[in-house]
Amino acid sequence: MSEKKKMTIRSEEEKKYLSNRLSTIEGQVKGIVGMVDNDRYCGDILIQMSAIISSLRTLGEKMLEDHLTNCLADELKKNNKDAIKEVVELFQKLK
Repeated sequence: MSEKKKMTIRSEEEKKYLSNRLSTIEGQVKGIVGMVDNDRYCGDILIQMSAIISSLRTLGEKMLEDHLTNCLADELKKNNKDAIKEVVELFQKLK
């Protein structure tokens, strides 16, 4: 038996925001590749890596907030108590 694939329906505004943020992060990663290729100083690369980590953390916090206020709230309205277990597991993975 196949498990039903979960989906989150997002507004066009949300998709645009997420896509823009991810494109920015992708550009930052490509920038680091260029820095490595050009033998840039380790400290400079580490600073750029820190910026990427911060960008990912900020985006993750936004997605988590959306997940809790939308997805979890909807599941609790349906009396799906398993959704709480899923969120606890999600927090454990996000450590």
